Amino acid sequence: MKLFLRFLFALAITLPMLPVETQAHFILLEPASWVTENQLGDPQKVGPCGGEPTGENAELLTGAVTEVTGGTELHVRIQETIFHSGHYRVALAVNSRNELPPDPMAFEEYTDRGLYSVWGAIQSPPQIPVIADGLFTHYPAEGENASFRPDTPMAPWETDIPLPNINCENCTLQVIQFMADHRYNQPGGYSYHHCADLKITADPSKPIDEGWPTTAGR
Repeated sequence: MKLFLRFLFALAITLPMLPVETQAHFILLEPASWVTENQLGDPQKVGPCGGEPTGENAELLTGAVTEVTGGTELHVRIQETIFHSGHYRVALAVNSRNELPPDPMAFEEYTDRGLYSVWGAIQSPPQIPVIADGLFTHYPAEGENASFRPDTPMAPWETDIPLPNINCENCTLQVIQFMADHRYNQPGGYSYHHCADLKITADPSKPIDEGWPTTAGR
């Protein structure tokens, strides 16, 4: 299994050498990513966090941990390096990345190019462990050319995300991009994935938010 993950990770970081006509890409600029991303944002295809650096690729781990206070807002900033219509979602795992939800359910249609995504489900309101959904939505309006692509890299998108008031020594913040009008990636489906490690300390002046897993440590 480790050899397979190493192969996927190595494949991901070589993607800039391949044609990118239908491939979207983005960089997680803030908070600091758990791995070193290249100029396009790779690795990012393999869920839940882009791929697991092992062996000689372990040096790509940044070791970055962003310390934040629970019950406040976290600044999230991303940059699309290759444009694609779609939206972004943010989720939070407390004890294990196994707590992260599946990628958004995709609505699909058969085209002359094969099976393509149309749009992805957006949680409104978000349900634990999703903390924000439908961010930076950019789907073509009716009558617009779905193949239109602005110059990239685009100017960064940024927003503030409310964090739950919890204690979490080693949380995983996951930011994913759902891509519409896109063929199914193998691996990765219709989403690209980035993660950041957080240390959340609850604000003692506020009640602890219920519904989140009890911190067990990792």
